[in-house]
Amino acid sequence: MASQLLETSGGQAQANTPAPPGVKANIGWRALPFLALAQFMVVLDGTIVNLALPRLQLEMGISDSTRSWVVTAYALVFGAFLLLGGRISDFWGRKRTFITASAGFAAASLIGGLAQQPWELIGARALQGIFAALLAPAALALLTVAFPGGKDRGTAFAIFGSISGVGAAAGVLLGGFLTEFVSWRWCFFVNVPIAIIALIGVWILVGESKAGGSTKYDWPGVVLAALGLGSLVYGFANAEHGWGAVESWGFIAAGALLLVLFVAVERKVKNPLLPLRVATERNRAAAFLASFLAGAVLIGGILFINFYLQIVLGFAPFAAGVASLPMTVVLIITAGVVAKNLPRLGAKVPSALGPVFMAAAMLWLTQVTADGTYPVNMLPALILMGIGLGLVFVPMQNLALFGVDKDDAGVASALVNASQQIGGSLGIALFSAIAAAATAAATTTAAGGGPLAALTSGYSMVFLWAAGVAVLITPLALLLIRIDRKSFSGTSDTPHVHLG
Repeated sequence: MASQLLETSGGQAQANTPAPPGVKANIGWRALPFLALAQFMVVLDGTIVNLALPRLQLEMGISDSTRSWVVTAYALVFGAFLLLGGRISDFWGRKRTFITASAGFAAASLIGGLAQQPWELIGARALQGIFAALLAPAALALLTVAFPGGKDRGTAFAIFGSISGVGAAAGVLLGGFLTEFVSWRWCFFVNVPIAIIALIGVWILVGESKAGGSTKYDWPGVVLAALGLGSLVYGFANAEHGWGAVESWGFIAAGALLLVLFVAVERKVKNPLLPLRVATERNRAAAFLASFLAGAVLIGGILFINFYLQIVLGFAPFAAGVASLPMTVVLIITAGVVAKNLPRLGAKVPSALGPVFMAAAMLWLTQVTADGTYPVNMLPALILMGIGLGLVFVPMQNLALFGVDKDDAGVASALVNASQQIGGSLGIALFSAIAAAATAAATTTAAGGGPLAALTSGYSMVFLWAAGVAVLITPLALLLIRIDRKSFSGTSDTPHVHLG
């Protein structure tokens, strides 16, 4: 076991320990681009079809009620099976899982690009989600083993953590370009070369690693988690047609009950799908909850920003993608600054401050109007959002895996990804229901001002709710994060925790 872990790390086993004989000290840094590329791809696919939706919907004959499932099917399946994917990577082998999942993701993307019917397209999105659920935790677990501690780990995780925000924002830009100048189908085809490059790089550079001990799977936990999360998201998605129907509250209640049963099972079984020790440590709990809420704001919010740009302001797909570019640029700059200063700031300050910027961005967007303009209504909000995301994602990616036992690296990696994707799928479902209700209400009023004004009223309400979700992250960070700044400075290989 130890030799496997050292082989995979390819670098310093600890912050001040030289690389083992026969292993090049910089192999972790050489592998990082390929691991980050995989993470970029799976996050990219959460948003890349957003700008393609209007054109895709028209060409494929997809109804308004089914449209959101092109996005939600991916996020839902991704989130529902991430915990299983994490355990598979731990037990079966992280490198082996990464390579298999990369090949499967490429194949699913090819199927999506060739789809001729709505059910084929949505099915391909779900299949992408399954392979993403294997790929994402394997990539992050390999990174965890490659950089076990010290300053290098903090830098590597900062780079990797910023990929989540950059990938989601870049998906909008790339999706707009491909939809307008090539075809929306290339929003799927583009994944094929990306997956192949990541696969080859990891195949050549990274050694295998596995968890020790029992490799029995917790199948009751798998079923309860998947059905619970699926039922919850399905219920919120159906709320778009009214909260009173059994398809809404019935599935939401069933999902909540199944997740409660899941926790009860995980407390009793010998080899749990989600060892509660991973999720209940207060610093990691802060990271998982923050990822969940940030995912709802990021993935759900970007969808409605896109709708406003294309449907209300009349931007072409690529123009809408370019319009979102300031958020990506600001996010990258902010993430770099946060990564450099994380040893001095610690995790609490940026984690608590970032959501304030995110909420401010969403509150700015509540002022959108049917005759609004991009410089006034959108640009300031995108800049604020980029700052907020950069402040949140870098420390949260570090916190989520701080102090995790190597045997739990895969499931901990899965949980931080699952939190974001489940938050995103719930955010899309909830915000779609809110937008539909607000739009319907505005349509029936005398002062409705026409269809575009009614749509804008719905979007404004979504942004108000998104601001409320974002601001919840701040008290979580202030109350739960207790890791000492020294943990990010490279002077210690284990987390220092303030008690009290």
